[in-house]
Amino acid sequence: MTRTATVNYHVHKPYRQAFELDAGGIAGNLVSPELGTTSVTLVDNRATTNTVKFASDSVEFVALITQVQHLSGAAWKPIYDAELTAMLSDRLGAREVLVFDHTVRKDDPSATRKPARNVHSDYSKDGAEQRLADLLGAEVAAEWAQGHYAFVNVWRPIEHPINSAPLGFVRPSSVDPSDWILLDLIYPDRKGQIMGLVENPKHSWVYQSKMTPDEVAIFNIYDNQGLPSVAHSALDMVEDPRISTIRKSIESRRLVRY
Repeated sequence: MTRTATVNYHVHKPYRQAFELDAGGIAGNLVSPELGTTSVTLVDNRATTNTVKFASDSVEFVALITQVQHLSGAAWKPIYDAELTAMLSDRLGAREVLVFDHTVRKDDPSATRKPARNVHSDYSKDGAEQRLADLLGAEVAAEWAQGHYAFVNVWRPIEHPINSAPLGFVRPSSVDPSDWILLDLIYPDRKGQIMGLVENPKHSWVYQSKMTPDEVAIFNIYDNQGLPSVAHSALDMVEDPRISTIRKSIESRRLVRY
C-alpha cells in the first residue's frame, strides 16, 4: 500500500549551511537554512512483505509496551531508560548503552520542540566523534572508538496513536552519497554537525501507519563501522481527517557499544 506526503529536502549551496536552535536565547526559536518542499510516495511498513529491518535498512518498527504513564517530573526516566536499555541490549546485541537525551515533541505552534520537518540524519562523522568526546571525555571516547559504537534513536508516540505528521524514513539503499550535505547545528552553548538530504527521485520512503504508544521506531543515526545513517523527517500528511488529536512523541538518543 502506498501513500503520498510532503517533505522538506535540503538544497545544495556553495557554502556551509546551518540551523540555529533557541536562536537569540529564545527557547524554541529555530532559524533554518533553505528547504525545498516535495511530494513523495510512501510504502506503509504494515502493508508490505518487504518490511524494514535494522540490520539492513538502519530502521525497524517493534512493539514495546512501557510501564511509564506520565512524563512529568523525573521519576519516569529511570524506568523508561531501563526499558529501552534492555530492549537495545536484546535486539541489537549491545553490551553497553548510555542514555543521554530525551526530546518530547508536539505538533503545536506554541511548542518548544516541534516535529523536525527537514530530511536529515542526526550526526555527521565529525559531529558523532565530537558528541562521543563530549559525553565520555577524550580518554574514554578514544577507547570506545577502538571498537564498535553507534548512536541509536528510539522514537515513540505518546498519549495517542499518530494521525498526522508521522515519522518517515528513506531506505539507505536508495540514497546516493552525493545526496548528503553537511549542516552545522548551532546551540547557545555548543555546536554540532548533522547531515541533510537533498532531493533524489530514486529515494524509497517508508513509514508505519497509525503508530501507537505501544510501538517504537529504532533507527541508526551514526555507526562507526559502516551501518548507514538513515535519513528521516516528519511527514506532512493526515491518516484520517475525522481525527483531530495532536501528534506528540518522545525520542530517546542512546550511545551503544557493541
